[in-house]
Amino acid sequence: MALAERGLARSRTEAAALIKSGLVLADGRPVARASQRVLPTTALTVADDGPRYVSRAAHKLVSALDAFPDVAVAGRRCLDAGACTGGFTHVLLERDAAHVAAVDVGHGQLHEVLRTDDRVLVREWLNVRTLVPEDVDGPVELVVSDLSFISLRLVVDALAGVCVDGADLLLMVKPQFEVGKAALPKSGVVTNPADRRRAVAGVLEAAAAAGLAPRGLARSGLPGQDGNVEFFLHLRRTDAPASAVLEDVPGHADVDWA
Repeated sequence: MALAERGLARSRTEAAALIKSGLVLADGRPVARASQRVLPTTALTVADDGPRYVSRAAHKLVSALDAFPDVAVAGRRCLDAGACTGGFTHVLLERDAAHVAAVDVGHGQLHEVLRTDDRVLVREWLNVRTLVPEDVDGPVELVVSDLSFISLRLVVDALAGVCVDGADLLLMVKPQFEVGKAALPKSGVVTNPADRRRAVAGVLEAAAAAGLAPRGLARSGLPGQDGNVEFFLHLRRTDAPASAVLEDVPGHADVDWA
C-alpha cells in the first residue's frame, strides 16, 4: 500500500484505518477506500489527528479510558487479551503502563514497535480460556480485552483468575459473538437494541459469578469494522458479592442501545 511504502503509515493495517477515518488525501481529495489506485506522482497526505497508533482499535480503548477516568494505567502491570496488532497495548504504553502482557491465540501479528519494547511480554499461540498467572509473569492489575469469535462469558473466569484483588478490567463486549447464531442476522451485524442489551447482560452475569463487580458501562467510541456497535464494561476484582443486574451498572442509563 502506498501509504506504508512512503512511510506515512507503520503498516497496511494502520494505512487502512487512516483511510477509513477519512484522514488520507490524494492530491487534496479524500481517499475513499484502501484499494484506490494512486500514481507515483500522486501527492499523499495524512491529516494530523492526534496520536498515531498501530491500529484503529486503539481509539476504542482511548474512548473507554476517557469514559472511565478512575481507571489508572500508569505504573500498573497490564494484560491485553486478544492483542492482535497491538492497538490496546500501544495505548497502555503511551499512558505509562509498567508492563503489558500481550496475549493472542494467533501469532506474528503484533507490531514490531511493540514487540521490541522491553515493557511488553509477547505471548502468542495462547488461548485466553486457559490463561493462568504464570503465563503472564504473575498477576496483573489491569486487563483490557478485544476478543473476537468467542463469547466473553467463556473467558471472564480465566481473566479474573490472573488479577490481583482490586484489579480493573475493561472488556469490550461484541454483541455479534454473544447473542448466538439464532439471533445473529446473515449480515453478521446485530441491530436490535434488545439483543445488544441481552449480550451485555449475559457477560455481566458471567462476570459477577467470577467475582467481578460492575463499575461502569459505556458504548465504544468507534463501531466494529463491519458496523457492529460495541460496548465497554468496567469491572473490578472483588471478594464482595457482585451485582449481575444490568440496570444497577453505573452509566447504564446513559447508554444508547440503538
